[in-house]
Amino acid sequence: MYELFNINNKVIVMTGGTGVLGTSMVSYLAAHGAKVAVLARNKAKGDALVEHVKANGGDAIFLQTNVTDKAILTQNAEEIIREYGRIDVLINGAGGNMPGATIAPDNTILDLNIDDFRQVVDLNLMGTVIPTLVFSEYMVQQRQGNIVNISSASALRPLTRVAGYGAAKAAVSNFTKYLAGELALKFGENFRVNALCPGFFITEQNRALLTHPDGTYTDRGNTIIAHTPFKRFGEPAELLGTLHYLVSDASKFVTGTIAVVDGGFDAFSI
Repeated sequence: MYELFNINNKVIVMTGGTGVLGTSMVSYLAAHGAKVAVLARNKAKGDALVEHVKANGGDAIFLQTNVTDKAILTQNAEEIIREYGRIDVLINGAGGNMPGATIAPDNTILDLNIDDFRQVVDLNLMGTVIPTLVFSEYMVQQRQGNIVNISSASALRPLTRVAGYGAAKAAVSNFTKYLAGELALKFGENFRVNALCPGFFITEQNRALLTHPDGTYTDRGNTIIAHTPFKRFGEPAELLGTLHYLVSDASKFVTGTIAVVDGGFDAFSI
């Protein structure tokens, strides 16, 4: 019998693994037998996450990184190879936004802060491209590899306010499709690249934008719910089944796809 969803002993590298969604993903993957290398900036959060994983019988290490610095990422990769001997899956989860790259209701595109816009694009796009280049070298040596990029609902349709973040995530989705063809054509069918595209989930980055301190929704939160057929925000655990599918052999013939998990937001108009 095929064990299509078996990820036991797969070595999975995840950038941005200490956020709300990343923590959920790391904990889940480790609980299902994967060996997870968590890469992020915040050492305290990373160490705490690894301690939690190990306390629950999982295997994980934390490496402090900068996803826009190739030299640091190369050092990270070397440490992972020393620890685990190989790299099976890369999840590019690092990302974020900056106030200056957004357009507030009382501003216009003419108020856009170009420096902040560049930093948001650098973090989200180059923070996906550079780790991909670094870790793909090891995958090519192994003659197989699997990459899962984290996209966003803002990549599918332009949303108000998030000018920089939306542009960067749209580029991530495009790069995902490009790279799927590039790796398969140049290195063979054992290379896959897909993207997981979350809809709206409450995280530390967007909590104040979508909810009031008492938990009720802001105007923007209410607008999103009005355009979501499920009439609620997603829970982090609701991303895990799709993630498991993408990192496992169950999706062995799947590449270049954008797997949307959004409660129907992208499918709904009026």
